[in-house]
Amino acid sequence: MSFLPASADAEFDLLCIGNAIVDVLAPVDAGVPEAEGLVPGSMTLIDAQRADALYGRLEPEQQTGGGSAANTAVAASLLGARTAYLGTVAADALGLAYADDLRRAGIFYPTAPLDAERAGGHSTARCMILVTPDGQRTMSTYLGACTAFGPADLDERAVARSRMLYLEGYLFDPPAAQDAFRRAAEIAHDAGRKVALSLSDPFCVGRHRAAFRALAAGHVDILFANEDEILSLYEAADFGQAAAAAARDVELAVLTRGEKGSVVFCRGERTDIAAQPTTLRDSTGAGDAYAAGFLFGLARGLAIAECGRIGAVAASEVISHFGARPEGDLRALAGV
Repeated sequence: MSFLPASADAEFDLLCIGNAIVDVLAPVDAGVPEAEGLVPGSMTLIDAQRADALYGRLEPEQQTGGGSAANTAVAASLLGARTAYLGTVAADALGLAYADDLRRAGIFYPTAPLDAERAGGHSTARCMILVTPDGQRTMSTYLGACTAFGPADLDERAVARSRMLYLEGYLFDPPAAQDAFRRAAEIAHDAGRKVALSLSDPFCVGRHRAAFRALAAGHVDILFANEDEILSLYEAADFGQAAAAAARDVELAVLTRGEKGSVVFCRGERTDIAAQPTTLRDSTGAGDAYAAGFLFGLARGLAIAECGRIGAVAASEVISHFGARPEGDLRALAGV
């Protein structure tokens, strides 16, 4: 039996909500993140002045419309899913380019750019992603206009007509966004849909642990997390303990473990999925791509093991090159 209920009336397979951020990817030498006062492998929030200064010291190799949930939406679309995205940008050149980029990728993106008053004087968000030779990425994020997202920015009709709603944990900082998450989950469940949450980052979990646990237990059907994030969420001593807690809280817990593959608990039943062999160049977007592949599989009514395999294929493609978006033919690689 498929995890998703039948829904012939669905307009979209997947609607993602997250921080609308322009990703700026730059290769750097080992030691540069520490020299910039950053914790390697983590995400640090910075202000506009720091963003401008850091950007001036980098040599970007790639700039794309991104943010975690947007990366998932794009990868899912490339696999053949009908996808939509909600996230706020400013009415500036970067924001207009962001919207155009997503729409050209086949994403339904109805969110209007914010005027100066709604944006609070902020420009469109940017994330500087420093990638060291070992493939590790360290992110410095200026949130800018994406922090304005709130319940008024929900396209309630699109939420109700999407088979799955996917919420990005990075967006959870502003109180208005938290309200939007809860309202969107309510709309989705009232329409008989499933709600997924990505924890995004262990530091993000640390800031909102109690709220995330309440959200997972009360509003979420599908939880995506890596090993560090799930350990942080449940303040667990080991992975097994954290995984068991997640399996109790949600119907479907999807837990990724890098080279160890992933572990999925569906209504208490465990499925282990192997990682796909690849050469790591840049780990940016690995979790986003995995979620896209997994959710695509759910939308097609596939078995959990097959959903995980497609997710692993998508993740392996993304980490094999520089940048968070797939470059190869995901449909051919995954055989879908």
